[in-house]
Amino acid sequence: MSTKRKLVVIGAGMASGRALEHLFDRDPDGWDVTLFNAEPRGNYNRIMLSPVLSGEKEFAEIVTHDDAWYAEHGVTCRFGETVTAIDRTAKTVTGEDGAPVAYDKLLLATGSNPFIIPLPGHDLEGVIAYRDLEDTNTMIDAAAAPGSRAVVIGGGLLGLEAAAGLKMRGMDVTVVHIMGHLMERQLDEAAGYLLRKALVDRGIKVMCSANSKEILGQDGKVKALLLEDGTELPCDILVMAVGIRPNTALGQKAELATGRGIHVDDHMVTSDPDVLAVGECVEHNGAVFGLVAPLYDQAKVVAQTLVGEEAHFVPKEVSTKLKVTGCDLFSAGDFADGDDREDIVFRDPARGVYKRLVIKDNRIIGAVMYGDTADANWFFGLMKDEEDIAEMRETLIFGPAYQGGDPLDPMAAVAALPADAEICGCNGVSKGDIVSAIEGGATDLTAIRATTKASGSCGTCTGLVEQVLGVTLGDDFVIPAAQGICGCTDHSHEDVRRLIKSQELKSQAAVWQELGWKTKDGCHTCRPAINYYLLADWPLDYRDDPQSRFINERKHANIQNDGTFSVVPRMFGGMTTSDELRAIADAADKYDVPTIHVTGGQRIDLLGVKGEDLPAIWADLNRAGMVSGHAYSKGLRTVKTCVGKEHCRFGTQDSSGLGIKLEQKLWGAWSPHKFKLAVSGCPRNCAEATCKDLGVVCVDSGYQIGVGGAAGMDVKETEPLAQVPSEQEAIDITVAFYQLYRENAKYLDRPYKWIAKVGLDWVRERVIEDREERQALIDRFAISQSVYQKDPWAEHASDRADTYQPVADLTLQAAE
Repeated sequence: MSTKRKLVVIGAGMASGRALEHLFDRDPDGWDVTLFNAEPRGNYNRIMLSPVLSGEKEFAEIVTHDDAWYAEHGVTCRFGETVTAIDRTAKTVTGEDGAPVAYDKLLLATGSNPFIIPLPGHDLEGVIAYRDLEDTNTMIDAAAAPGSRAVVIGGGLLGLEAAAGLKMRGMDVTVVHIMGHLMERQLDEAAGYLLRKALVDRGIKVMCSANSKEILGQDGKVKALLLEDGTELPCDILVMAVGIRPNTALGQKAELATGRGIHVDDHMVTSDPDVLAVGECVEHNGAVFGLVAPLYDQAKVVAQTLVGEEAHFVPKEVSTKLKVTGCDLFSAGDFADGDDREDIVFRDPARGVYKRLVIKDNRIIGAVMYGDTADANWFFGLMKDEEDIAEMRETLIFGPAYQGGDPLDPMAAVAALPADAEICGCNGVSKGDIVSAIEGGATDLTAIRATTKASGSCGTCTGLVEQVLGVTLGDDFVIPAAQGICGCTDHSHEDVRRLIKSQELKSQAAVWQELGWKTKDGCHTCRPAINYYLLADWPLDYRDDPQSRFINERKHANIQNDGTFSVVPRMFGGMTTSDELRAIADAADKYDVPTIHVTGGQRIDLLGVKGEDLPAIWADLNRAGMVSGHAYSKGLRTVKTCVGKEHCRFGTQDSSGLGIKLEQKLWGAWSPHKFKLAVSGCPRNCAEATCKDLGVVCVDSGYQIGVGGAAGMDVKETEPLAQVPSEQEAIDITVAFYQLYRENAKYLDRPYKWIAKVGLDWVRERVIEDREERQALIDRFAISQSVYQKDPWAEHASDRADTYQPVADLTLQAAE
């Protein structure tokens, strides 16, 4: 007979998952656990749903406990089954299958429900919340329709993350917020303004002080949001992200004491001594909780209570440190205006940095930061400890490095952090947790991740974790070695690139053999990288291996979610002719193309082409003189231009002519990642050249060239590379920069990430200052183009459709 006690857990969220981890650590063989969850899956990191929505992560990457973990700990999983009754007298829980499950202890972790504003029309199809994977998948499906539009009600964290993700999926997005500025609970008006500006710069419409009146529908589906002022916002999906409420339904039905949430004491025990509760469903001393840090504190107390240890949940003052759509934010305490307080404010408009400390009686009582939050935990520690800041007042806003230490020492800020300073917000890991793990033998980043989960989710705290390692270990700290490309090798990308060149390795077989690969032919992770490095370094000796490419690059078209393809013919510099437009229209009619879309890169996208029709549609477009736009490639995508001085009264140079010349020279060249380029005819910058991988802005005196821009989850303005007087110099510098990037960057690093590693001065030295090296780069690029500047459509247009493999048979598809 088993001596294990029976624990039933209702809800497989982050709080109960952490409680089970602590329980199994303390008493691995003491409990027989049954876990119910209404969702058809186990614990995953809900904080990371945003990158799933935006397409930056797959769901599998955010799963916290997989089937193997539950099996290892003997957990009986009842996923996809809603609990219908709790009998506290008989101590049983009944699920939808009708069979009661006995318990010795019961843990309620029912979480929260999203609040839906009861506007007329709120029950229409297409009106959803943003709470779980189902909501996320609904939004992804809605965004798949070309030209689709979304309205998001709510300018808080969830609403803005939903808006950013949908925008990255290609939707037209409008955020409607009832208050005067975004995230008003966390940010003051100035920081809210900067956040709004950043979102608008990304193409997201933001309407503050906007009151929603009614959700309009047609045939049972949402079609628009009507505002009080009569404004009508058309939409195909409407996301409500206006708050959450504790889910107390089961607790109330079981006649437990409830208020705003299920009442618990300091031990996380409800009004029934055999029933505990944890997470967003609980109310403790009148407070309810939504941030992850207190939920994880509760989870630890739950485990301690279950094993008989003395433990108390003591709510701590919390801060909010968030990365909303690529914008770093921090807020804590009271930052309202008042006669009894004063502000210390730092603004750097060029970098988009804003810091505000609210001081009362020489103590920090509030802090708001935007754009640079590196010192946020230090300020929060001063605030929590109510430390007198009089002696450091003159330099306080500049952070801990200026308080008697070396302001150039990057470790100073981390060394000054208190033990309870939060390092990893996704997993609620403090500096003290990491130090304890280090003292327990976790002396590198991998071990820290395995022990504490710090830096294991979004990864933005990785640098902080490494600095804690450095501060704690001192001289024993070893700078982390670069991570291996994949499980096939311990060599990093940088090592492999260096060895391919130095050892003159000119085939994949040579790489596998000479560099000691652990597998015979590599895997879906390393093969595309090795294939690229070989063709970039040895264009005359190596031949591209199509089977080492992702499906889009092999099919020369973008696969869509329904298995059809997107075909984008190239329009050099965004310019076209009536003949080209007729050819596109004829192809669309001939092959029943359901959707035609004008892309942001000034191209026309034919969406919904059947795989078997690809060779024929290519042939028809080729006959009209059109070549592949490489919209699928790790290579040059587009050169976006304005019309320049030939047509525009503000134009200073022939921007479209330069754009055409650049695109004709660069197209067809593979690179570590996609490469986007733009040429604007004047500083008004209609072609958006200042957020591209390389952008040229024409001015009266010539051409300003900037590099390293970004406009995705990271938004970054280009950095000045050079200003030159002639068009030919602008072309030469562009080609040299592109080749330097091709020869040196890590596979799948965009230029801005590569520049951050090597330094812009290093790039300038080779492309601008050393004219011999510039010419050598141009010459090597010409050699590569002599081999690879060929239109893949023309090469394959004569292939019969029945020679094409079905999608299911293509290798590397899952890695796309």
